[in-house]
Amino acid sequence: MHFAVRSISVGEFEEPGHAVFWMRRHNEWIKLRLQLILIEGGGRAILVNTALPDDLHGLQAEFPEALMWKPPGTRGGLIRTATEMQRIALATCNVSPESITDIILTPIVRYTTATLDQFPYARIHISKRGWIHFHTTHKHPHDHRGAFSHETLIHLVTDWWGRVNLLEDEHEIAGGLRTWHSGVHHRSSLVVEVDTAVGTIAISDSFFVYENIEAGIPLGLNESFEEMFTTNSRVVRTTKHIIPLYDPTIFERYPGGIIAS
Repeated sequence: MHFAVRSISVGEFEEPGHAVFWMRRHNEWIKLRLQLILIEGGGRAILVNTALPDDLHGLQAEFPEALMWKPPGTRGGLIRTATEMQRIALATCNVSPESITDIILTPIVRYTTATLDQFPYARIHISKRGWIHFHTTHKHPHDHRGAFSHETLIHLVTDWWGRVNLLEDEHEIAGGLRTWHSGVHHRSSLVVEVDTAVGTIAISDSFFVYENIEAGIPLGLNESFEEMFTTNSRVVRTTKHIIPLYDPTIFERYPGGIIAS
């Protein structure tokens, strides 16, 4: 099975240089782009991650120190155009939240899980390792409490539970679509591998930008150097195209965000 793959922009934000590049560029801010990846084929419309809600006031109140959802104009705050709001952004690709059949979450953090309630028919794929870590870790320095809202978590373990698929460290979701545990950024971080007409594509948050891979600069917000070296080596060795989930230059390398058609 060969899938079509497209990146969809859902906002621009900034991170301090040392969050993107380990022990480097301390006095810089790095522009990043929050993206959804749409994978289509075999009668399925699969989305890697969901976007933040249109109204960010609730998140701003809950996490006043978090950079991404600070008010626009604030250092690091998320900036979105009207066409980067989730439903409109998906409509430009001729899909709606109701037509999405699968959602793959990497990692499980609020900027990927906050709008899961908009996808009523999607099977929800979550790293089993990350899910166990969330439910068994009481204290973690990398914002453990920010994985799910209270309401979303209740849904996931009650009325949505039948739609939840916990992914093994190596998992085939469908022929030509695989995930594997990569870690690096979060315990729930994955690499999503997609077979396409232009070769296998690797999609992940375990590297923020191409420089983390191509220049060999470790990710700043990483929890394991061992995982970083292993992950970077594997994607370079086994895939044709690498898609860092926050690199804005994806839209320069792949005009219109179309990675494979």
